[in-house]
Amino acid sequence: MAAEEQIVNKAKARGRGREEVGVVLSDGMDKTIVVTVERASPHPLYQKIVRVRRKFVAHDEKNDCRTGDRVRIVECRPMSRRKRWRVAEVMERAPRT
Repeated sequence: MAAEEQIVNKAKARGRGREEVGVVLSDGMDKTIVVTVERASPHPLYQKIVRVRRKFVAHDEKNDCRTGDRVRIVECRPMSRRKRWRVAEVMERAPRT
C-alpha cells in the first residue's frame, strides 16, 4: 500500500498541466491532430483587441477527431519532437457533409 500511496501523491504534486480549447485544423496523420487555439487580448500601447492564433500538435489515441471539431487538449509528456499535448475531450462536433 505504501508504494501505491507514493505514486498517487507524486501525481497530485505534479499537477495536470495546462489546458487549452481549440478547433481541429488537420487530422491527416495517424493518432495526431493539429489544433489551433485563439486568444484575444488588448495591445499594451494602443488598446486595440488583437487576436493571436497558435497551433498545437496533439495526440488523439482513438482517432475520433475530425477537422472542425472543438476539442480540449491538456499538456503531457513529450510523445515526439513536436507532440506534447493530448486530447482530453471532444467538446463539440463539426457538422459532417
